Amino acid sequence: MHLHTTKNLLPSLLLSAIGGSALTAAASNDSAYLDPITTEQILKIAPQSASCDNPPAAGECATADIAARSITSSFERYQVSSPAEQAAVIGLMAFESGEFKYNRNHFPGVPGQGTRNMQSPAFNLKYAQSIPEIRDEVSQANGDVVQILDLLLSNEEYDFGSGAWFLRMQCDEDVQAQLRSGTEEGWEAYITKCVGTDANAARRAYWQKAVEVL
Repeated sequence: MHLHTTKNLLPSLLLSAIGGSALTAAASNDSAYLDPITTEQILKIAPQSASCDNPPAAGECATADIAARSITSSFERYQVSSPAEQAAVIGLMAFESGEFKYNRNHFPGVPGQGTRNMQSPAFNLKYAQSIPEIRDEVSQANGDVVQILDLLLSNEEYDFGSGAWFLRMQCDEDVQAQLRSGTEEGWEAYITKCVGTDANAARRAYWQKAVEVL
């Protein structure tokens, strides 16, 4: 997802303080109307997340209960309240992370690519800069993409929050509106025009399962 191979990136512009504050305030108001994502729902979408016994990559696996809690938090923060949007984001993360077994790119192994929706280093930099709690540390990383990814993976909410952030901050409003329509065409627009990849059968299967569950 969002594949780039640049190993060192210059810091880009931070999100404005006003914009970030407005988003946080709106999210807190909207959260009262948002049903939490449950462990049972995640297990139906990503059954392999039932356990982290013998994980394929040490320190990367997350169980369904962690995923449910962290995804709910991200939906509250970024105001992802429509089931159609939620299904698209969860389906994408389940596919990209191997049902939450991975949060770093191993195939082919791009340095700095990761989080649960397997963002490119360029988007991880933008995402990290948008999080007030780690802005100073991001600045001190001086564009080191591995350090920046480490910062994001140090907190489950940051790790799982990338999917909702990407939808809200990197997809244009037209794509978001199409996605909210709940149609297959809307999902395809999200995958091809915003995520920038192929809406193939494997991705579609996770999305369809998430739609059924939510």
